[in-house]
Amino acid sequence: MIPGETIRPLHDVWLRPRRVFGELAGQPIGRMDFLLGALQGMVVSLAASRSIDAGAVSSLADIFLQAVLFGPLSGIVSLFVIAEIYARLGARAGGASSRRQVIHVLAYGGLPIAASLGLWLLVALLVGEPVFLKAPPPQAEGFVVLMLDAHLIMFMLLILWSVVLQVMGFSEIEGFRTGKALAIWLLGQLLALLLALAGSFLLLKLVSLLAPGALPS
Repeated sequence: MIPGETIRPLHDVWLRPRRVFGELAGQPIGRMDFLLGALQGMVVSLAASRSIDAGAVSSLADIFLQAVLFGPLSGIVSLFVIAEIYARLGARAGGASSRRQVIHVLAYGGLPIAASLGLWLLVALLVGEPVFLKAPPPQAEGFVVLMLDAHLIMFMLLILWSVVLQVMGFSEIEGFRTGKALAIWLLGQLLALLLALAGSFLLLKLVSLLAPGALPS
């Protein structure tokens, strides 16, 4: 880094992630980490709504209200849970990071995903409920189909860029080569997925025990 150069994390992380994560390494967890985690949780909620075709049965207001109510909390909790997973994986692999540094990587590295919230809002305003369908309805106009396809492509590109930033972040804070950092990232995502599935299974079992008949047979 050039002597005297000021790093702007939210601006510079897009193209200079190593410098940003190196700069953040000694800083405590701050409000921006929580905000980015909350925004990512909202985006995950919206993406989950699309995966279950929520647009066919719910209004835009209901879908976004659910994302606002539950997304921030789930995003922040996920941030700390996944950080714990990566901190343990990094330590076992010989890394030198702290949990604080891992949280910085997950929060700021997920900035492209957090930024996609604006994309979801824009496309939802333009095309309505179809943005929360797995596939465009048969009667959809050409403009709607074009917007939905463009939205999906841009969202996937932002997710991919987030992966790149987080992998480079882990490489920086752990002192790993990029290939090893990628392997750690993939393993962490797999463990997080298995943990989420186990949690969902236990929640369903608890609901079935506390309220028999509440779940469809």
